[in-house]
Amino acid sequence: MKHLKALIVDDEWLIRSEIIRLLSDYPEIEVIGDVAYISDAIELIEKYEPDVIFLDIELSGETGFDLLKQTNINCDVIFVTAFDQYAIHAFDVNALDYLLKPFEAERFAKAIWRLLKHEPLKPVPKKKMTPDDFVYVVIDGALTYLKISNLRSVRAQGNYTNIIYDDGKKELVAKTLTEWEEILPDKLFVRIHRSAIINCAYIDKIEKCDNRTQLVYMKCIEKPFQMSRRHASKLKKMVTVQASIRKS
Repeated sequence: MKHLKALIVDDEWLIRSEIIRLLSDYPEIEVIGDVAYISDAIELIEKYEPDVIFLDIELSGETGFDLLKQTNINCDVIFVTAFDQYAIHAFDVNALDYLLKPFEAERFAKAIWRLLKHEPLKPVPKKKMTPDDFVYVVIDGALTYLKISNLRSVRAQGNYTNIIYDDGKKELVAKTLTEWEEILPDKLFVRIHRSAIINCAYIDKIEKCDNRTQLVYMKCIEKPFQMSRRHASKLKKMVTVQASIRKS
């Protein structure tokens, strides 16, 4: 098996952590370092001679292109950035690929396939996140980081979702309900309706209605969520689990 050394250069530690997490699916790639500054990157490049660099473009007071000018790089470069206006310039310097934040696991896999030249490209299943993980999403055109455990609810709105975070503020997010369901931890989140997912840790009470449906009231959320009958049993199990966790 071919063994490759990877260096990650990004001034946002959450992005570096996300790339490391995604690379854990590829045993043939070893992360030899993750840094935020060009000076640190140059030191590691000269020491380890990496085979690939995951390089952010907008760094703190610098750019990824500055790194290419300041040192001799004889390896593949995969740019990782939130700004698509640099795409043409990236390929002008013979970058292997260009990942636009926030990227999905499937898009990341395509870049790795190009790096390893594996064929055919196989879909990579999304990994469930943990309550302590951060997810990055686009809100009002800006990249925002949200801690999973602080997310209270997710409600579908076409190809977008309305989320309510721990402060009770509602935001429209460029992520579908299905995409959320694929990554949210099963031990904490449950789908109670075809258009809604909730965090069981924030349930206040569940109220039965005359029409045999149920309403789920959440802490710091004014309007209750309607729960469909076919999801009721799953929520009951989840509430039981949460209650046992709090007692232990």
